[in-house]
Amino acid sequence: MLLQFTNKGIYCPQADLYIDPWRPVDKAIITHAHSDHARSGSKHYLAHKDSEFILRYRLGTISLETLSYYESVTINGVNISLFPAGHIIGSAQVRLEYKGEIWVVSGDYKVKQDGYTIPFEPVKCQHFITESTFGLPIYNFPEAEIVNAQMNTWVAENTAQGLNSIIIGYALGKAQRILNGLITDRPILLHSTVYNTNEALGFDNSRYQKFTQDFQKEDLNPGVIVATASAMGSPWLRRFEPYKLAMCSGWMQLRGARRRRNADMGFVMSDHCDWQGLNEAVLATGAENIYVTHGYRSIYAKWLREQYKLNAVELETQFEGESIENSSIESIKEESEDAA
Repeated sequence: MLLQFTNKGIYCPQADLYIDPWRPVDKAIITHAHSDHARSGSKHYLAHKDSEFILRYRLGTISLETLSYYESVTINGVNISLFPAGHIIGSAQVRLEYKGEIWVVSGDYKVKQDGYTIPFEPVKCQHFITESTFGLPIYNFPEAEIVNAQMNTWVAENTAQGLNSIIIGYALGKAQRILNGLITDRPILLHSTVYNTNEALGFDNSRYQKFTQDFQKEDLNPGVIVATASAMGSPWLRRFEPYKLAMCSGWMQLRGARRRRNADMGFVMSDHCDWQGLNEAVLATGAENIYVTHGYRSIYAKWLREQYKLNAVELETQFEGESIENSSIESIKEESEDAA
């Protein structure tokens, strides 16, 4: 087979490269810059051009080649190209073709459009590797416009009561979606992880304040704070009292998830496919062979076998999907600086 599954990750022996390896290798193709897919230590990387600056920010000095969507390179006869995954900025599906055999590695992806990320595009293939983070029928996510309206209404209600609004989301991908959908005339303060990630992405920070030790609560009076989950339960949050706190995640569709994290509000905002999106994406590839990774992989693989008669198998990987507690190395470091 063109791709093999090894203890270092997804491997293409013909091109001698790995896709999102979880150990250092000579050549790595990176689907996107989240820390469970983009790991340090490899000798050479290839990724979408929009991931360049955030990869260098997160991984340090690296040897990196970039491609645009639909652009291709050929390595020892294997044609390799990238297609939009709709997950976060720069996220890409990887298409590999050799002697008529075609594989697509989706990485993380979503089908619903969010008004910010380049939308997912199905790619015809014979072998499709899919995630299954929300691979249960209970997960059906609202459209981005509905979530944005809910978030803006919540902020307006808090403002009318003299309360600050704290919105929690991970720094890469979710924070930019929050800011892109947020409509308010109140000041917006960013946790330093969010602010620095924006800068690395080229996201316009001119509208926002960066938290520093000189910050005075009266500067908001009241306002909006966008922070990562690493700030939850920390003394850092007490600076903004009185406040209401909301979390943005696909897991917020379940009331228990919000309650366990003591959030006042949960917005169902995910960068992954819901149940319908997963099925649409898999069927659109036309692939007969499906490899199901992180998430509800055994349940979802069984569903694909029984419902659609596909050759679906579950695949053990070290990818993590959407984690509320997602904290990259730099966010932990910057959190320490903020709390100092």
